[in-house]
Parts: sequence; C-alpha cells; structure tokens
Amino acid sequence: MSTKKLNSMRLLEQSKISYEVIHYPDDQRDAEIIAEIIGAPPHMVYKTLVVQSIQGGKPYLMLIASDKRLDMKRAAVVAGEKKVQMATHKDAESLTGLLVGGISPLALTHKNWKVYLDQPATELEHLIVSGGQRGTQLRVPTLPLIQLTKAIVAELSED
Repeated sequence: MSTKKLNSMRLLEQSKISYEVIHYPDDQRDAEIIAEIIGAPPHMVYKTLVVQSIQGGKPYLMLIASDKRLDMKRAAVVAGEKKVQMATHKDAESLTGLLVGGISPLALTHKNWKVYLDQPATELEHLIVSGGQRGTQLRVPTLPLIQLTKAIVAELSED
C-alpha cells in the first residue's frame, strides 16, 4: 500500500488536525464495500458525491454515509437550486481531477466548491472520508473536518 503523503494529509497537518490513514485495495470504489473491508460501521464511512445544477455552474460536493442514498430534492433545496443531478462518473472525474472512489472534499478545498455534510455526521466524533486517492481513507475528527471544508450541515439523505 502507498504511504505517499497526499495533499489532503498535508492540509490536515497544516491545520493541526490529527488523522489516521486507512488503506484498502485500490480496485474498490464503493463506499459500503470499503467500510466492510476496513471493518468500519457504514454510518461512519462517508462518500463524496459530485452533484451539478441543471443550470450549470460549479458542482457541489455532498457527503453522506456509505449506507445512505442522496435525496435529490433535499440536495436541490439546500443548494438553492430548482433541480440538481448526480454527475456521471466520467464528469465527476473530469471536474475533480480525481478518480471515482477517491474523490475527497479535503483534496478539493482549493476549488472553493460548496460542501454539504449530511446532518447525522454531527453525532459522530470521527468520520472516515476519502484521502483523495483510491485505496486511502482518512479517519478525521468531525468538527474540524466541517470547519476545514466549510461544510454546510443539512439533511441530505433519504429516510
């Protein structure tokens, strides 16, 4: 497994936020399967979804637990849009410069995209998010993650 320092790790270190690196086989990209592989509860492993307005413009990053589905109506409301759609894998990779399964809000802070975090995350002390590369997850304290990514906490997932 790669022990290469990623930009997301540098950002956390510059911000004096402790984190734990968790490696898994980099051929996996499904967050629920990754949660199982790394032995973490699915509600702690958060996936980053790239969502676009039907009108165009900057995409949004929506973080929800690996075992949840994004409620597109809620996503549109919190983003202040009439309608949003999930970016295709190809578009998500093109927009972010990262591979699906390795898309991370920590690796994209320089893009100044709005980040939304599903409300149940606030009940957790730590979240596990992508490090910005397939095969690398980071266990990060929730509140510092919210502050660093300027995440807006909202109800995003379907019941």
